[in-house]
Amino acid sequence: MDAYIYHIQFKGKILMAEKNLVYRGKSKDVFDITEGPYTGKYRFVFTDRATGYIENGKTVFDPGYDTVVGDIPGKGAIACRFATHFFKLLKEKGIPSHYIDTIKENEMIVEPAIPLCMPVESPEFPGSAPLLNLEFTWRNNATGSFWRRYPFVKPCKNLNKVVEAWTKGDSDILITMEALEATGAMSKDEIARSVELVKNIAEIVSQEFTLKDLHVIDGKFELGRLKYGDGKIVLIDEISPDVLRICKGYSPDKSGNCTVYEQCAVTNYSDGKRTIKNKNQVSAADFINIFL
Repeated sequence: MDAYIYHIQFKGKILMAEKNLVYRGKSKDVFDITEGPYTGKYRFVFTDRATGYIENGKTVFDPGYDTVVGDIPGKGAIACRFATHFFKLLKEKGIPSHYIDTIKENEMIVEPAIPLCMPVESPEFPGSAPLLNLEFTWRNNATGSFWRRYPFVKPCKNLNKVVEAWTKGDSDILITMEALEATGAMSKDEIARSVELVKNIAEIVSQEFTLKDLHVIDGKFELGRLKYGDGKIVLIDEISPDVLRICKGYSPDKSGNCTVYEQCAVTNYSDGKRTIKNKNQVSAADFINIFL
């Protein structure tokens, strides 16, 4: 069963009010194309929805968070342009993805793909649920949820693009690579190839930003199996401002650790919760202006 449809049925939400809508995500909507030259493909519509958090009663937009907190006018069109640039760049570099074409300022055509997922094995047990799809984070430096989970690490330490897998849903949950293999969600070979693919893409993206005197702190990608063909695992979803955190003023030592972290990283511990912010983090609007 297509994982997008499975997601809708499992969540029990009425999302089919719009014709051929098969999935509604945090930042875009996905439609099945049933007529015309792209029949059988998917249409991505990038929306103005944005994630972040509320601080002191004010909305703070931050792609590192998973909750939609409002709209940014024009964001969808910019995200589509951004994603188009990187999908075309990856194609030039021989990196496989589901991208086909961009047809409007906020719409692109992609090959149907099934996100990496797994049906529930024992649905008769209350609380059982399927693995809807996976998301892979990669980290150049220790910040965000990585530092909150591992506060013994120096903020902004070089992590050499460490890759983590997360279950994607209302609440993202970290899952180890060993658990992915043990549960049967992915084979050992698939995991190894996926990690290598993520690191290769991360390197290309990081280098592209370096050319603009910007540094990628971390990012997240989604992989999936092409629906038609041999089920090859490729990059799906998007590369957009929603999936990257960027900073300026990065000054690494010979080991790649940022030497200005004491002036950049701001941490706090209150009511049992850790927070970390980076003063040099560039807002999506600012790095888009520089980049595009």
